[in-house]
Amino acid sequence: MSHTVVMTGATRGIGRVAVERLVGENRNGHFVLLGRSPGVAALADELGAGGSPVRWIEADLLSLASVRAASGRLRALLEEKELPPLRTLVANAGRQFTDARHETAEGFEATFAINVLANHVLIRRLEDLFETPARIVITVSDTHFGDFKHNLGMVPGPRWRAPDELARVGAFPRPGTVAAGRTAYSTSKLAAIHLVHEYARRLPSGLDVVSYNPAFVPGTDLARDANAVARFAMRRVLPALALTPLATGRKVAGGCLADVALGRVDAPTGSYVDRAEVVRSSGESYDPARERELWDAVEDLTAPYRR
Repeated sequence: MSHTVVMTGATRGIGRVAVERLVGENRNGHFVLLGRSPGVAALADELGAGGSPVRWIEADLLSLASVRAASGRLRALLEEKELPPLRTLVANAGRQFTDARHETAEGFEATFAINVLANHVLIRRLEDLFETPARIVITVSDTHFGDFKHNLGMVPGPRWRAPDELARVGAFPRPGTVAAGRTAYSTSKLAAIHLVHEYARRLPSGLDVVSYNPAFVPGTDLARDANAVARFAMRRVLPALALTPLATGRKVAGGCLADVALGRVDAPTGSYVDRAEVVRSSGESYDPARERELWDAVEDLTAPYRR
């Protein structure tokens, strides 16, 4: 039966692998890619050249106003039956910066804005349009564990603060350092997992939401804001780790993301999926009181962009 699949973060890295799999193996899917042109436009044209229905909507996920506009356009297409019923949302877009001083035009810390707030606006603006059974997949990171096993000493563990602080520049010591930027990243991914647990409690029955962890995937553009040496290592040296248990290759990680989105991985709502296996996320990530506090905060912060 025809249905709509919406995806962010499809133009590069594991998202590019995943969307190619989704388009190739989901013959009933109508695909809507959210992102910035010209990259997302070129990808939609390429994927649609084989006859699959693929369109794109301009969306800068570092701007909640842009996310609101994009979701409004998507709502109109769904409500006017120009698209079949919405069944899948893959929220794969994410950023990691070289410091914690990047601020969006709307006054939010950039890492938290794209990794947490943008997803919240998108989900809340679309939740009433899903036709169940449906699934939301949010790409997270095992850096939220904060130990050497999961981050190889490259990313500091999360440092939780009040959500209103995390959403603004200055939440972490020495904000101009790479360590602060990476701490902002791991903390934002912990926040995303917290929200998945809260979404699972609050979203309508039949609309499942899961976290997807690709593990460490060298060779992507996640660290595209890093210095030249770090970029060279990520693209040319560290990919060799994918031949060991310490890392995951881009094709494997993207393929697993597609399988989770397609429902091939049996993952109850609220689950944490590590590649193709449902496991427990960190002990810190299970905190209902913190999750409610975070929900209340992001509801307040995003209220102007959800109307």
